[in-house]
Amino acid sequence: MAVIPFDDRDGFIWYDGALLPWRDVRVHMLTHGLHYASSVFEGERVYNGKIFKLTEHSERLIASGDILGMTIPYTAAELDEATRETVAANNITDGYVRPLAWRGSEMMGVAAQATQVHVAIAVWQWPSYWAPEARMRGIRLNISDWRRPHPQTAPTRSKAAGLYMICTMSKHKAEGQGYEDSLMLDWRGQVAEATGANVFFVMDGRIHTPLPDCFLNGITRQTVIGLARQRGFDVVERAIMPEELAKASECFLTGTAAEVTPVREIGPYAFVPGEMTRALMADYDALVRA
Repeated sequence: MAVIPFDDRDGFIWYDGALLPWRDVRVHMLTHGLHYASSVFEGERVYNGKIFKLTEHSERLIASGDILGMTIPYTAAELDEATRETVAANNITDGYVRPLAWRGSEMMGVAAQATQVHVAIAVWQWPSYWAPEARMRGIRLNISDWRRPHPQTAPTRSKAAGLYMICTMSKHKAEGQGYEDSLMLDWRGQVAEATGANVFFVMDGRIHTPLPDCFLNGITRQTVIGLARQRGFDVVERAIMPEELAKASECFLTGTAAEVTPVREIGPYAFVPGEMTRALMADYDALVRA
């Protein structure tokens, strides 16, 4: 199937306060965000025309910018309205939203105090992240050679573009080996997350998930923890060592794109999608489409 490039599509993109024809949006090659990763972004989903957890995402974009010393020139309410406007202009019922903020081209060097912070919002049709049959049987992950950095070496509480470089490298290697994704450990050797989703394990009837002390406490992660506790499931947030995966009966990922996706294999460890995973899949699907 032919790939449709993202710079050659019909529709509209919200760019610095105005809707522009999709193909007219241009960024200069000497943009600071391209050279020095001074860029933050969000990923959001549209279900039945409604953007799930929109304000939480808008607030996190602003917070991510603040961590990088970039003041986003819009309030969360203004970003919310711009997102709704973009979804409506593109007639999206079920789709994906990508807000992005970056430093412009006024300065080219490590220091960039005089650069303008630009903001754009794009939205497009989005099917399930995984093929339905793959999602139900569970996906396979390898274990990445790259590790999530110490919070004193990178802005780990920001959804910053630069932090995803090691995710891309990890996922490319995983796919080259026949896996769908990769599990990343942190600098201590503890389980952290997948390349773009948080990870959960069922051990002895309880749900265990790593403490998000060096990676994002995902909005979907928080939502699923809430759904699990509503069902009376015991959720434990703690440090998890990779050898503990041998004790897990179920495993699943959570994220805006992944939603709730069962995992059947991580390296040498095998899991079977079970009742707790399936219950949370159903609860999450019902919530986002409510």
